[in-house]
Amino acid sequence: MATFKTYDAVGIREDLADIIYNIAPTDTPFMSNVGKGSAKSTYHEWQVDSLAAVSDSPAVEGADAPAASATATTRVGNYSQILTKTVSVTGSNEASDAAGRASEMAYQLAKRGAELKRDMEYSLVGVDKAQNAGTASVARQLGSATSWLATNASVGAGGSAPAGNGTDVYTAGTARDLTEDLLTANIESCWVAGGMPSIIMANAVQKRAITDFTGNATKYKEVGDKTVVNAVDIYVSDYGTLSVVPNRFMLTDTVLLIQPDMWSVDTYRDFQTNDLAKTGDADSKQLLVEYTLKCNNEASSGAIRDLND
Repeated sequence: MATFKTYDAVGIREDLADIIYNIAPTDTPFMSNVGKGSAKSTYHEWQVDSLAAVSDSPAVEGADAPAASATATTRVGNYSQILTKTVSVTGSNEASDAAGRASEMAYQLAKRGAELKRDMEYSLVGVDKAQNAGTASVARQLGSATSWLATNASVGAGGSAPAGNGTDVYTAGTARDLTEDLLTANIESCWVAGGMPSIIMANAVQKRAITDFTGNATKYKEVGDKTVVNAVDIYVSDYGTLSVVPNRFMLTDTVLLIQPDMWSVDTYRDFQTNDLAKTGDADSKQLLVEYTLKCNNEASSGAIRDLND
């Protein structure tokens, strides 16, 4: 007797799960931790200042008051840059009964929106770039976080820090391994300058190096659930406690020490969706955001550069 198998059958309905699985990372640690603000122009400006150096200058009894001394504030700024994505869906596609989403247009817009957020994070901490005013044919661009860090920039031998106002990038030096001495020296440098960084931000490679610090990473075993723990999420320094925050979109040769209240991502035009002209049997939309990076005072934070990756 011949057994009728599924291989012989015609008409079995397909089994397509009504869920779409996507594990692409969407977290944006830098933007999530720093402030948010607004910009009123494509060139966003602010002022920074500092106190005079400390001194021990006793006054002579009965002497005239010394001459007044004052220094002007420093005016700095950063250009906004535009990021955009386009979605186009045919009428037939939108009318279809698609698995995992009720509307193809809505699904694609949500997906492109998540991509824009990731692109923003990458532009802030994943590249070395100086600000650029742009032209009619060249896009404006913001100065990334590393272009602002000069006072507490640790670079390899032969390298040099940027000016610290977003107008240039550092010159690379000799690569070296991340050590605890490098980290503690940079934390100390920030503190001496008046900063109080609370976040150590690093990519996976440098995060693992921090975990391997002998003084702060203890591998141990939980008897109850037989779990081996080997991680450093909090770093206790002589100048305060810092959270160690991994960031997938960071430069691989860099560790940032961030004082969050000294940074903000300021939007000139917040996230928006614009309908594009209809030229046929399809609907097209443009997602757009225009933003810049504000560094209230670069001496508050630090950067360790030229790290082996």
